[in-house]
Amino acid sequence: MTRPQNPIMIVLGTRPEIIKLSPVVREFEDRDWPYTLVHTGQHYSDSLDGVFFDQLAISEPDHHLGVGSRPHGHQTGEMMIRLEPLVHSVDPSFLLVQGDTNSALAGSLVAAKADVPQGHVEAGLRSDDRRMPEEVNRVLIDHAAEVLFPPTDEARARLAREDLDQRCFVTGNTIVDAVRQNELVAAEKSAMLDELGLTPGEYVLFTAHREENVDAADRFADILTGVAEFAERTGLECIYPVHPRAREQLVSKNLTVPDPVTLVDPLDYLDFLALESDAAIVFTDSGGVQEETCILQVPCVTVRENTERPESVEVGANVVAGTSPGGIVAAGRAQLEATPEWPCPFGDGNAAERIVDAIAEYLLEGPRREESPQERTV
Repeated sequence: MTRPQNPIMIVLGTRPEIIKLSPVVREFEDRDWPYTLVHTGQHYSDSLDGVFFDQLAISEPDHHLGVGSRPHGHQTGEMMIRLEPLVHSVDPSFLLVQGDTNSALAGSLVAAKADVPQGHVEAGLRSDDRRMPEEVNRVLIDHAAEVLFPPTDEARARLAREDLDQRCFVTGNTIVDAVRQNELVAAEKSAMLDELGLTPGEYVLFTAHREENVDAADRFADILTGVAEFAERTGLECIYPVHPRAREQLVSKNLTVPDPVTLVDPLDYLDFLALESDAAIVFTDSGGVQEETCILQVPCVTVRENTERPESVEVGANVVAGTSPGGIVAAGRAQLEATPEWPCPFGDGNAAERIVDAIAEYLLEGPRREESPQERTV
């Protein structure tokens, strides 16, 4: 089988999904596979997503659902309402989602209801914290999908404990593909360090956007205090590209951003990748940033109580610090002294090729639910 007759439908809605699925889209194009790209509109401003398609050199979405920001249930339901007739109209041979967003959940649930086989890129990640909406989403998607693409053996082992490993293909993480394909381009094209007056290796990069952090005034204030105190003690500048949601919370909760934290507007992918690459250290609550810093050999501190990327901690690239100022400062000092010579646990940069190979095998041979559980690596 060289190509499916009906298109593959790819459902996405946020910047991380665009970045992580871009290598898969390129692989479809290289193989001349038909595909339909659907953007739910979960991130809905050009500064947050439109420019990413241009920088990653992939086609604009074929369909834009325009859902925008809403409460979780309302947003997911509206995505499903708008996506369902599109699935019936396109009649895809396979539907692909990535990660743990409401967009991914909506795509997964519609595929399940429409009896369209589906695959989950980045399957098997677990934080074991059901208070996080992302954790609920990723568990539900894994249990609905016909084919699972865990990025690591550890993620596959988590799926095995839920009796899901008989339909797994361990592929590596597409974030490695994306970083490797774009880090040199970012270094050549981005002038962000010059624009901000930064010197490589002499600044802190900070991101915080997760609901459990920025919606809780005391926790958000503690995180800001801890990162600012670390920057002050080490004499490093601190740059915070602030997500619109986080900026709204700063205003609504009347929070003061302490010196030396400098707020800047959200950055496009290449500018952010350039800042990551040359930072002395990164503080973040983002799963994707934990992965990227590990790949780029930049020390990372996670300002959360847990992580679904334990591989980054195991190799020494990342420390989970919690959200207390003292814990953040201590973790930052430890990581700043670490030697960034860890191996990358997220794969070799060929995840997209393995994912498309696995989809081809599935479409050729059909489901394997009757097989005995076993690890299956392409």
